[in-house]
Amino acid sequence: MGPTMTLTILFCADPLRPRRVDEHFHHEAETLRASGGAPVLLDLEALRRGEVTEAVRRVPRGIGALWYRGWMLTAAEYHALAKALAARGAPLMTPPDGYQRAHELPGWYATFAGLTPASVWLPLLPRETPARAPLAAAAGRLPQGPLVVKDYVKSRKHEWAEACFVPDSADTDALVRVVHRMVELQDDSLSGGVVLRAYEDYATGEARVWWVDGDPVLVGPHPDSPGADAFPDLDLVRPAVRALGCRFVTTDLARRADGVWRVVEVGDGQVSGLHRGADVGDLYFHLPDPG
Repeated sequence: MGPTMTLTILFCADPLRPRRVDEHFHHEAETLRASGGAPVLLDLEALRRGEVTEAVRRVPRGIGALWYRGWMLTAAEYHALAKALAARGAPLMTPPDGYQRAHELPGWYATFAGLTPASVWLPLLPRETPARAPLAAAAGRLPQGPLVVKDYVKSRKHEWAEACFVPDSADTDALVRVVHRMVELQDDSLSGGVVLRAYEDYATGEARVWWVDGDPVLVGPHPDSPGADAFPDLDLVRPAVRALGCRFVTTDLARRADGVWRVVEVGDGQVSGLHRGADVGDLYFHLPDPG
């Protein structure tokens, strides 16, 4: 893996074995430990219950700044976590405003305008059903044609026809039906609101690019697209990543049918999934050591 490191990374604990790292992140934690870094533990279930002090009780006081690698958090959960860690002398390297900017589409969309499909959004609470008129008005601000429905963070792409894809943005009945079903399926996990995105036809699967301080440090297939072209053109994307101003982010890229590379999604690197064949050590080697 290269030189030893002194990174400290906060991982989610295994819900059934709270002194161990969650099985999903076990390999990452072992790679970190073998290279001289230190994994520390977060009780994610306690954080989600609002018991923030309990959630961070296994983090040593005064340990210094750390990165998070774990399951997605809401902006409110991340803010509460950051506040509790700072009080223990263990501030997060990514501040709450940076997390939300990279994690939620409304935070990054303007920076990547022109590189990503045209999008509009409506804020919603979980299980809140948007009215017909605002949905139709929002769809009317997009180019007429097919569109994709998602929340601020995720889509229901595995329920494509039911809760994700609308063949014609002018078909308000279909739009309402798909949006309402997406909201219903997301339930309590709906993030931010509903997003409508112009549909684009991609000729490739998605590649995931990991960026640290504006530089690409790891490029490979998206975890859901093992056959993706792993070498996208980054020349147009790099200035937007740097303009976003977030230290650790991912961009998911796909080549459109006309040959143009497009940004399908942006994410915070702390909660983005790694393809199982990715070089974890190489990624962690490029993360700045807060010490």
